[in-house]
Amino acid sequence: MPIITLTTDFGEKDHFAGAVKGAIYSELEDIKIVDISHCVSPFHIAEAAYIIQNAYKSFPKGSIHIIGIDSELTPENKHIAVLLDGHYFLCADNGIMSLITQDLRPKKIVEINIHDRVLSDFPVLDVFVKVACHIARGGTLDVIGKEISGIKELKDFTPAVYQNQIVGSVLYIDNYGNVVTNIPKKLFEKVGLGNPFTITARTVKFKTVYAKYSDAIDFDTPSDKREEDGKKLAIWNASGFLELAIYKSNPQTVGSASTLFGLYFRDTVKIDFEP
Repeated sequence: MPIITLTTDFGEKDHFAGAVKGAIYSELEDIKIVDISHCVSPFHIAEAAYIIQNAYKSFPKGSIHIIGIDSELTPENKHIAVLLDGHYFLCADNGIMSLITQDLRPKKIVEINIHDRVLSDFPVLDVFVKVACHIARGGTLDVIGKEISGIKELKDFTPAVYQNQIVGSVLYIDNYGNVVTNIPKKLFEKVGLGNPFTITARTVKFKTVYAKYSDAIDFDTPSDKREEDGKKLAIWNASGFLELAIYKSNPQTVGSASTLFGLYFRDTVKIDFEP
């Protein structure tokens, strides 16, 4: 039986996440449920998309991913089921899937239409759980909705490219306060062509991008003379995006890239290449 994952902005205090799991187990006792995250910032579509995009690929094909972000049903916020890259995604058509798909084309998109058969004031529990369990039993998407050709697109999250410049923005702040931008390594290499560059984000500048955090530390220097704590750096993170960080940062004590650089969601990050 496939895995069902949960990604929501429910948090850990309230009953919502537990109630969703209980509803799933009430229908399928032997199912496996995995929490990807319940700590997405409220209604933060881009943050949720980044988390899901980087998590779902580690799950086996056929996994079912329930996304409980901005999921209330309205005339402008339909419910959809998407078959993409061998995985099923259940969410609102609020643009989140356009950020997850990016270079991938969905195999099938269905507008869920079981609402007249389900009394619902909690769509993640009442609608998405029903659909997820239907798919987990081997059911087809055609039974729970009508096929549609497209989804809502969010295009404001794509970096702008000029002759010798990329203008991107902050996409995500992780648990360490590291600042993830929407600038992918592939675009950097395509535009920069190996030329020297300067990354600018508010008042901080970088001229080197490391492959990993520890590459910024000179381990040939005695430990008592190294520049480690508070060292600012830029890296290509595991997802292939430009990330601005503080070495071994802690937002609760020594500070982080976000707090020390003054960078938050949608703030501008520029890369200027020498011609």
